[in-house]
Amino acid sequence: MFKAIYISKSDDKQQCAIRDINETELPEGDVTLRVEYSTLNYKDGLAITGKGPVVRKFPMVPGVDGAGVVTASSHSGFKAGDKAVLNGWGVGETHWGCLAQRARLKGDWLIALPEKFSTRQAMAIGSAGYTAMLCVLALEKHGVTPEQGEIVVTGAAGGVGSVVIALLAKLGYRVVASTGRVSEADYLKALGAAEVIDRATLSAPGKPLAKKRWAGAIDTVGSHTLANVCAAMRYRGVVAACGLAQGMDFPASVAPFILRGVTLAGIDSVMAPRALRVQAWSRLARDLDAAKLDTISQEINLAAAIPAAAELLAGKVRGRLVVNVNG
Repeated sequence: MFKAIYISKSDDKQQCAIRDINETELPEGDVTLRVEYSTLNYKDGLAITGKGPVVRKFPMVPGVDGAGVVTASSHSGFKAGDKAVLNGWGVGETHWGCLAQRARLKGDWLIALPEKFSTRQAMAIGSAGYTAMLCVLALEKHGVTPEQGEIVVTGAAGGVGSVVIALLAKLGYRVVASTGRVSEADYLKALGAAEVIDRATLSAPGKPLAKKRWAGAIDTVGSHTLANVCAAMRYRGVVAACGLAQGMDFPASVAPFILRGVTLAGIDSVMAPRALRVQAWSRLARDLDAAKLDTISQEINLAAAIPAAAELLAGKVRGRLVVNVNG
């Protein structure tokens, strides 16, 4: 028996609680993981609260991220005793996830835990940090260098924003952090932000083109914020878009793209190919200052993850929530 967050539904009403589950109830998979740490991501918040159609079948154990020790495996890439990391692949949506003390998964979904990180540190990074690295890789792929100018990061005090600021600052970029919580300015500057601006300067309806400012951008917000970021890009600037905290809409024009050659690069972390995942985690091990993970993250236990989900959706959580599933 093991403990897990268990989401069920009856009469179109969702229930969510901690439940004892027998290991025989786990779904099919060729690797069984003794989970040590998970995280609470935005998608997990939607699943737990029922405020978004994340869960595709019931019952469901949420948790799109997990890190732990393999206890059984018929997959050629893993053996008992190996430490592994999971991010995405629809886990917590269509397949039971890692906000639990056990998970049964497909080995193809897992990557070996980089030696630099503990399982706790891996979950302080989680899908948010792994997505942040994918965004940085996208800027690099399109030729954005520190010499070209400022990089704006929206939703900067959230999980993706916090990690991406730390990464970009270490790589030598001048980072401008956009946030609705200007009270977190000291936190953002400690991560490496050179300047902090109020999100209100970007979140209202704007013009098709604005004064050129940004050489690159990483947007976790969407909607008017993304449109205004695109409008203020420098010639051949690059925007990596990975979130929708303000909305899924994109009320923009084609002007930045056809007059300034701006590139809008979509970032999908859920179904990204394994080779890209391995590259991202390898770069995280190289380029992320592990000491900053304590600043970025806070630890909670499994039971606390349920009420914390609503706090996360309300934008009241700074950085990353690491869930000690055995705590």
